[in-house]
Amino acid sequence: MRGFTQGFYGYAVALFVCLLGAGVFLLVTPHGESEHIPRREYSITVANFGHAVPYAVWAPRQDPQGWVPNSNRIAKGANGAQVLYLGYATAKREHAMFVQSDERPAAEFANRMANTDKAIGTQQIGGVTWERRFREDKKQRTLVRVLPEVTLVVTGTADWPELAELAGLLQQRPKG
Repeated sequence: MRGFTQGFYGYAVALFVCLLGAGVFLLVTPHGESEHIPRREYSITVANFGHAVPYAVWAPRQDPQGWVPNSNRIAKGANGAQVLYLGYATAKREHAMFVQSDERPAAEFANRMANTDKAIGTQQIGGVTWERRFREDKKQRTLVRVLPEVTLVVTGTADWPELAELAGLLQQRPKG
């Protein structure tokens, strides 16, 4: 027995037993094949934003089918303006974000959110006109709508139909 635990053969047998044990452990351990995208509820953030700004805020009336809301926050923009960010993983697992603020000048806010000041056209969504922007190097598409009180931006790596779906679900909530 003493000869079995010493020398090269003893080392090789011990290593084989350890590797066999690790292999059995890996075989019996369940492996999750499904993706996990953390869901972040945004209703309280939208309500808090509504209390912090002097205008009626915009928010999706519902989440698009198959989308996961995964981020939300309120931040300070230029000149002390409040900015609301609502982020999503789309059904195609791209990124889309809705941003709104009364930051002035509105064009500078839109340029910063879109990462470009170049418009490439317009798009009708729900009977209203949105400006389209595209930044090639980031594959970032953006829809911009400037209203008298607030600027709405829908942006991300999602394709145009997905961004339009989110923009079409936006509705103004009564000031409360």
